[in-house]
Amino acid sequence: MSAAAEERITGGEFAGERHVYLPHPIGLPPMRRYFRALWQRRQFALELARTNLRARHFNTALGQLWLIVNPLLLAFIYFVLVDIVGRGQPGAAFLAHLMAGLFAFRLVSDAVTQGARSVVGGGRLILNTAFPRTVLPLTSVMTSFMVFLPTILVYAVVHAIAGLPVGPHLLWVVPIVGLLTVFATGAAMLAATAQVYFRDLASFLPYFVRIWLYVSPVLYYASQVPDKFKPLLYANPLYPLLTALSHVVDQGQNPSAGLLVWGSAWAVGTLVVGALVFISREREFAVRL
Repeated sequence: MSAAAEERITGGEFAGERHVYLPHPIGLPPMRRYFRALWQRRQFALELARTNLRARHFNTALGQLWLIVNPLLLAFIYFVLVDIVGRGQPGAAFLAHLMAGLFAFRLVSDAVTQGARSVVGGGRLILNTAFPRTVLPLTSVMTSFMVFLPTILVYAVVHAIAGLPVGPHLLWVVPIVGLLTVFATGAAMLAATAQVYFRDLASFLPYFVRIWLYVSPVLYYASQVPDKFKPLLYANPLYPLLTALSHVVDQGQNPSAGLLVWGSAWAVGTLVVGALVFISREREFAVRL
């Protein structure tokens, strides 16, 4: 065998690229190396998110239809409820506000709910494969974002029917949704870590999400909240971003700088805290599953 042929077989054009992930002790690993390993598994995270969608039958015609009908029905149910309580006050503009807020809230709540189960539900994968565990809650966020995308088209139709302003101000929706996704990522990591140590969290989380919805400016305008309840509203980390979204889509205004800074602080702070807590404890996950 010639030297050239031997080189092709042993280390030439047939040599594949290998990525080796070495688990780290309890505490923070070398962050640059950790995030490099996480980035190398981005395709794995995307395929895992697509698998989650297929498991929910979103690859079928009826599944894709339900992806749109489900949030639409939920929005109409809440609209009728508010209409009954408010004695006929809501109109088409309020329906648009309700749908925008509800779809944005579901992006965050679904990411947190699925993220809480991501580590515990991925037990076999964690025990048999070495990879940055951050992939699991990130996959939950990616799945929730994929489910959120079709609702934008549904809202666009309602926005046009309601006769709400259309203009360059709507471009602010992109950074607001981006900040909501950043916040959801950090919150999903915190929920995933807590679920490993407190298994009853999965039973409590649906009630928490429902209460969270009621104290968010979704079923009402933020300006309608009485003064005695405003401290509770201001303590909600979603308040500034949902209010900024309402200003953009309902009132046709650019969001105030104060709301954006406030929302950005919540989003970035939650991401940093969630990532540090998750990464520093991920070495224990295999032992506690």
